[in-house]
Formats: sequence, structure tokens, C-alpha cells
Amino acid sequence: MQDPIIPKGVAHVPVDAVTTPDPIIFALQPNLSMLAFTSAVETLRIANQLTGQNLYSWATMSETGENVRCSNGIEIGIDSPLGETPANAAVFICSGVQPERAASQRMADWIRLQWRVGRRVGGLCTGAYTLAKAGILEGRDFTLHWENIPPFREQFPNLSPLEQLYAIDDRIMTSGGGVAPMDLFLKLIYDRHGAQLARAVLNMCLHTVQRSETDRQQSSTAALIGNRNDKLVRIISYFEENLEETVDLDSVTRDMGVSRRQMERLFKQHLNTTPKRFLQELRLQKARILLAETDMAVVEVATACGYESVGNFSKRFREAYGMSPHRFSAGHG
Repeated sequence: MQDPIIPKGVAHVPVDAVTTPDPIIFALQPNLSMLAFTSAVETLRIANQLTGQNLYSWATMSETGENVRCSNGIEIGIDSPLGETPANAAVFICSGVQPERAASQRMADWIRLQWRVGRRVGGLCTGAYTLAKAGILEGRDFTLHWENIPPFREQFPNLSPLEQLYAIDDRIMTSGGGVAPMDLFLKLIYDRHGAQLARAVLNMCLHTVQRSETDRQQSSTAALIGNRNDKLVRIISYFEENLEETVDLDSVTRDMGVSRRQMERLFKQHLNTTPKRFLQELRLQKARILLAETDMAVVEVATACGYESVGNFSKRFREAYGMSPHRFSAGHG
């Protein structure tokens, strides 16, 4: 472990003295999200700074001990290769884009060992891929970045990730990407050192509110489309939940209590599009994610996104993105 870092600052929060810092291990994977990683580390650093104490220490590991490059191209220094960890350590897998490729069997075996010997383990952003590969998520509450939930479900159909900021289930702790790790680590600070320090760290980060575990990662459908029309929101939610199925728009109108003409008018008035086109855009967005983040074949992606033929899927994909799904997939291999 590195020597604990206690930067000097003006603000101060008194807490009970600690004899030894809580050790945190960050196991970094290629193409990890730098934002997710630094959101976690900076939260710990600020806790040390505010108290003037070694509350937390941290170290980085990688599969080989070599430095790891983030998805933004910046390289992060590594303290050691995968190996032994302190008995009271919390160990987090830090991942990012293309997590299926980054989740090596060696790291999965290593994190499973950490779990078996009693460590607290977790995943930041898309670290849940490695935890799933390690076989320790079945029957557990867990989460990962919302964008990666659809491909994750395709790869691990027996697991059910929650679309929430973070999840703590006994010794397994996971969070979404972005700044969600900050919310998770604020919760750990709150539980360990109390509300006063957690609030002070929150304010130092200019993070205006401490969000709860079950808060959604994404804005509501109404917020995303900038409209609160109940019928429109319900129709869109139905589309989102049934992308794999054949959607009969006339059946949808009957179920939602609107006429086909009313539905067409709602989409035109509020979104300047048609229901059919909006549904197709949702399917193509999902297809793009699956092609970029999984090794699924184009025919499998077409089926998973509600297309009855690969030819029709390929045509629509090319119209939307200017290239065939095969070419797009190859470019992300």
C-alpha cells in the first residue's frame, strides 16, 4: 500500500482518531473510466484532508503490474500486479468501455479469491462484468453503468442488474459510472465516520446532494424527452421495455387508451417524429451498444433488437449511421 495521503487544506472536520487507515485496492482494467476511478479516489483523499488523519489508504493494481491506459487515453500508474491484499481491504474492479474484453479470466479468478478469503469486493462503472465472470453475483443486488446493462443481460441472462446509482449487498459493492462512485464512497464514509464528515466531503466536491443507493442513474423518461404528458411517457416506456418484441402500434393504442391518430399527433407535437420512427431509433441505439460492447454476431443483435431479418436491420443501421453493422462491429473489435 502507498503511504496514506493527507493534503493540507483550510476546512477541518474533527473525527475520532484512527490507529490504522482503511485500505482500498483499485484493480484497474484497460479502457477504464477515469471519471469513475477518480470520483472514488478523490472522495477518499478529501476525507483525509478534511480530518488531517489517515482515514483511508489506497493502491492500484493491474493484471501484469504495468500502467493502464484509460478510455480517454491517459495512462495511470500502477503500484503492483495482482497479488495479496490486506485482510481488512475493500477491493474494487475499475472498468469502462468494452468491459467484456477487459474482464480477463485471471482477474476474475483473483477477485473470486479475494471474496472467498473474506474481503469486501466491488465494481466501479462496468466492473460488474468481472464480478459476474467470477461467479459471485448470483442472487445479489448489484449494478453497473446503465449503457452497459442491455449487453450485460445478453451475456449473463441469469443475472439481473439494478438500474440504480450503486448497490451494497453484504460484502459486494457496485456502482454505475460517471460520478456514481462518489455517492457509493460517501455512503461508506457516512457509515464509518458519520454524517458530519460525509456532508463536508460532499460540499468540498461541490456535489449538491448526497444521493441514495436506489436513485436512478438516468433521468426519468419525462425529463429525457422534456415532456410530462402521461400518455406519451407511458407509450415510450412501453417501447423501451419491449425492444426485442414485435410491437403492434394498434395494440399499443388500445392498451394505452388512445387512438392511433392521437398517438401520431402526440409524437409529432412533442417530439417532431412518428411513433414508428421513434421506436426504430430506440432499437438502433440498442443495437449500436450491443455491437460496440459485446461479441454478439450481427444476426444475434438483430434478433435482440426486434428485427425479423438481418437484411432489414442492416439497411436501417446503414441509413442511421452511415455504415453496415458488420463494419461498425469490426471497428470496435
